[in-house]
Amino acid sequence: MNKKTQKWVATAALGTLAVSALAGCSGNKEESADPEASSAATTEASAAATAETNEKPLNISIMLPIFKTNFPKDDGPVVTEIEKKTNTNIHFEWVPNASYGDKFNITLASTKLPEIIYVPGSKDPSFVNAVRSGAFWELGPYLKDYPNLSQANEVIMNNSSIDGKNYGIYRGRALGRNGIVYRKDWLEAVGLSQPKTIDDFYNMLKAFKEKDPDKNGKDDTYGMVLVKWTGAWASAFDTIKLWFGAPNKWGIIDGKLVPEHQTPEYLEALKFMKKLYDEKLINQDFAVFDSAKWVDPIVNGQAGVIVDVTDTAGRIEDKIHAALAKENKDNPESQYMDNMIGVTGTDGALKALPTSGFAGLLAIPKTTVKTEEELKRVLKFLDQMNDDDLTTLAGYGIEGKHYTKDGEALVPSKDAALLESEVEGLNQMLPYIPAGRGLTVQQTPLRLHTTEIQKEAEQYIVPNPAEPFISNVYSQKGQQLDNIINDARIKFIVGQTDEAGLQAAFETWKKSGGDDLVKEMNDLYADSAK
Repeated sequence: MNKKTQKWVATAALGTLAVSALAGCSGNKEESADPEASSAATTEASAAATAETNEKPLNISIMLPIFKTNFPKDDGPVVTEIEKKTNTNIHFEWVPNASYGDKFNITLASTKLPEIIYVPGSKDPSFVNAVRSGAFWELGPYLKDYPNLSQANEVIMNNSSIDGKNYGIYRGRALGRNGIVYRKDWLEAVGLSQPKTIDDFYNMLKAFKEKDPDKNGKDDTYGMVLVKWTGAWASAFDTIKLWFGAPNKWGIIDGKLVPEHQTPEYLEALKFMKKLYDEKLINQDFAVFDSAKWVDPIVNGQAGVIVDVTDTAGRIEDKIHAALAKENKDNPESQYMDNMIGVTGTDGALKALPTSGFAGLLAIPKTTVKTEEELKRVLKFLDQMNDDDLTTLAGYGIEGKHYTKDGEALVPSKDAALLESEVEGLNQMLPYIPAGRGLTVQQTPLRLHTTEIQKEAEQYIVPNPAEPFISNVYSQKGQQLDNIINDARIKFIVGQTDEAGLQAAFETWKKSGGDDLVKEMNDLYADSAK
């Protein structure tokens, strides 16, 4: 089928996962002593290969978030190559990351779901309700039949489960991935060292605004970029609040689970964020700033800090080099970015926000994939995407066009526009099961450092004690409850409400189902301790 004649319309794309296939078992190299047996085996293998070759391509649509304003098209060279290797015709529904949650909920409520849909959170109320109503395939029992998917991590499978069952393929991520990313050259320009405390962090942001870190003689820089996205990491706040001693979603006080916003430390963290906003150390439009443009102010020399995943430092570094190379101003040996786990908090301790070991799920709806036979073909595709060659292809593109090789290392093209339009975003469909497959990017000192601190961060993580629990109250009212807190938080930071207004919103949260949620979560917590 000629994809250019298809009437599909692309809308959005997502993420970054990587996997690789198991090496095939090698057979006995000696010839069989029984010619007839050898002939029969050859005939059987030939028939199987012919059957697979004659199998019709699988038409498959995939809904993913995209973090850029540009994205790979269905008939692009990388997508076309993936289709050849997997015997598929793929249509991508690209959705801007900042609005993915809304689009996801609208899509769930419709009758037109893709064959594979990215689920931002396995415990999101809309997804849990859909699962419990029978809308998605339970995948756990099938995974043993696939060489890559069968190697899924049991701990992560448990973390991503609903009622003890798995309704999606998780996208693996480093546990200690979150931290601080900053302009190393700016820090040196303003004469500061890497921050160690909250005060140091504040002083870095202040210097980035007031001390002309780019040395252009203009008052045109600020400290930290925030975005409107309040997803898995709540636009940096979920990391920063830990510095003040706030819990990660839920804390344990006097043996009881307490929601984070009911702690005094949470309020102190919000006051800090308000101070940054009032002093214009963060972008004043953060409440509407699209996360697809999150790194642009860093690359363009407008801002100096992002609190996000630490591996974004390497990607920003590549973009800075590419932009400078376009102007013939690049020094390939220069390092413009750096990263760190975090700063010590008010109690003198270093604390890190963990991931759950995964970033969302790739789920398969029953309304679209109607039979077990169809399901197995979709799972075969997802399994194949973990093979070495396909992990490299979806992550980095085609050798000689999108990257070159330096020994066994991969060197991405400096043509940022080419990568955005043909490659970036395709890695969002990679499960990375098992981890560590495919080629790796050339390991610069920054990338080596990132690997080290992500491993080191595991000893400082603050777990969410309520993560394993699924609340019926939250499944029914979670979106409403989250919106109450998110809206109040933003209004407080930007000065549209005061502390009394914030507390009033917290009371509204309690009356809107929050009290019921707290009771149910504590019942679940007590049961788990038995």
